[in-house]
Amino acid sequence: MSAHDFLVELGTEELPPKSLNSLGQAFLAGIEKGLKAAGLSYGQVRYYAAPRRLAVLVEQLEEQQADRTQNLDGPPLQAAFDKDGMPTQAALGFAKKCGVDLAEIDRSGPKLRFSQRIPGQAAVGLLPGIVETSLNELPIPKRMRWGARKTEFVRPSQWLVMLFGDAVIDCEILAQRSGRVSRGHRFHANHDVRISSPANYAEDLRSAYVIADFAERRGQIAARIEQLASEQQGSAIVPPALLDEVSALVEWPVPLVCSFEERFLEVPQEALIITMQDNQKYFCLLDANGKLLPRFITVTNIESKDPQQIIAGNEKVVRPRLTDAEFFFKQDQKHKLETLNQRLANVVFQAQLGSVYDKAKRVSALAGFIAARVGGDATRAARAGLLCKCDLASEMVGEFPEMQGIAGYYYATHDGEAQDVALALNEHYMPRGAGAELPSTLTGAAVALADKLDTLVGIFGIGMLPTGSKDPYALRRAALGVLRILIEKQLDLDLVATVAFAIEQFDGKVKAGDLASQVQDFIFDRLRARYEDEGVEVAVYQAVRAVNPVSPLDFDQRVQAVQVFRSLPEAAALAAANKRVSNLLGKAEGQVAASIQAHHFDTPSEFTLNAAIQQAEQTVQPLAEARQYSAALAQLAGLREPVDAFFESVLVNAENPAVRANRYALLAKLRGLFLGVADISVLG
Repeated sequence: MSAHDFLVELGTEELPPKSLNSLGQAFLAGIEKGLKAAGLSYGQVRYYAAPRRLAVLVEQLEEQQADRTQNLDGPPLQAAFDKDGMPTQAALGFAKKCGVDLAEIDRSGPKLRFSQRIPGQAAVGLLPGIVETSLNELPIPKRMRWGARKTEFVRPSQWLVMLFGDAVIDCEILAQRSGRVSRGHRFHANHDVRISSPANYAEDLRSAYVIADFAERRGQIAARIEQLASEQQGSAIVPPALLDEVSALVEWPVPLVCSFEERFLEVPQEALIITMQDNQKYFCLLDANGKLLPRFITVTNIESKDPQQIIAGNEKVVRPRLTDAEFFFKQDQKHKLETLNQRLANVVFQAQLGSVYDKAKRVSALAGFIAARVGGDATRAARAGLLCKCDLASEMVGEFPEMQGIAGYYYATHDGEAQDVALALNEHYMPRGAGAELPSTLTGAAVALADKLDTLVGIFGIGMLPTGSKDPYALRRAALGVLRILIEKQLDLDLVATVAFAIEQFDGKVKAGDLASQVQDFIFDRLRARYEDEGVEVAVYQAVRAVNPVSPLDFDQRVQAVQVFRSLPEAAALAAANKRVSNLLGKAEGQVAASIQAHHFDTPSEFTLNAAIQQAEQTVQPLAEARQYSAALAQLAGLREPVDAFFESVLVNAENPAVRANRYALLAKLRGLFLGVADISVLG
């Protein structure tokens, strides 16, 4: 069966740049879905997406569906005919449904059956419907109408190209009659462009100053930006999202280098970068030391004969924005950072929990408490905690919300605060997301932990627990941040004592009750998902959770040790033995004796196991106390043989009460050794 290339291009007014690429991908996916549903085979496919067009090219599309047979089953024979062999209403209804006489229905099987050969349809008749369905299913949050029409799309349509081989597929979609005429660049080639064939689509448009391929434009822009940045002895900041957006704004990209006055470099470079990237879609340049250069790259949609005019225009536009940033920065520096807390005393953090300044005071006390326990400076941590929210009341953050924390660092430095105090004002927001950077200083880590724990305790304390879909105070992210800081920075902090101290700082504003355990459980529950992502089995997490470590770092060290233990050949047998011991001890009557009486032993295996346990105690307990959990479990693995021998030769529930009690004491001692690390019975 013959095949031809197929091209569809929908021309529109300028499409939303932030969603252009995803629209192109969805358009292609929808057409592929339709072709597969229609049973039409095809070769390579690709999409094109430019500011004023979405297109899909399908190579070697089958020109006609294959013929197929359709089998329809009807009612059982006993229901289709009565005892006299006359057709019932069920049989007549089935024949009517099939559009034939009852005589043409096959009655050789247990049911009536009608087999129909359906000839395949031509692709040209199916393609308009496939294209229209794909367009209707595009992920468009809000569609618009234009003119007096009821047609709806993300932007008004302007033209439609539909080619199958050399022929135009005659149809109308989104109020546009199909043809083979596209449009060139809005300024360089504002005229019709005849598409000679689907395969020549990209080149036909290229001759009219349109690079239709989104990926090609993106690649050109990225390469040219890198080249221009190198010529300026710098490197460009190229966020992928910004590169995508700029690629969606131009049909014929021409990157140009512009500049701004060096005096603006006195302003925090983060503010300059934010305004140039977010507001103007510029690419900023950094020197070899990561400092902002007084230059930027803009990407125009015109290949101008006098590019200096475009450069001057962009420099003129950016100057007022940089001047605003400069003004806010200078205004803020007229006051000491600490004085801004006076404004925060009138800003509500949460109605039941007081103002932002109240929170800062709580964070200050808690940060000092934490710093003293993780090897930091309690005084500086408390100072940083008191200042950590001040910049929220600054002019700079009011204009550039993304500068919170960053502005605080610059103002604290200007005020002569200690370097780690200044850094902590930014670092206390870390990590800002999954896998994001952690605080670099102990002071920053202490304030970051204090801020997150204060929020967790406060919001839980007023009963605003997160639900499956709602977490307005980002409590899950706060809990994960606490865990990442403590584990990845190797900070050993007693979370139970810290949460208790945090509760005290609210001075009765929260309902204590079981609040501490609620917060602790919520934080440790987040570890489960973390370990699942790392490939650690849930049973390993549960084995450690069962012994309730109070420090997340200690928890993690135990998990890593149990994970290694699981790979040992003795692990399965010891886990099963521990499970058996746990079940036996759970059924023991009264208090299990703390000491073992050797004179009650009446089998060699009891003496052997007792000796092995005593030896293990001398080696394992010091290892566990030193948190060398892997080494401790490796030593305990040596108990497999005496444990197996014990259970093979000894009846634990002996008739003699003294012997039975002694055996329970022996097993309790054995289980206690393992519980020094984890409850490995969970692994069995």
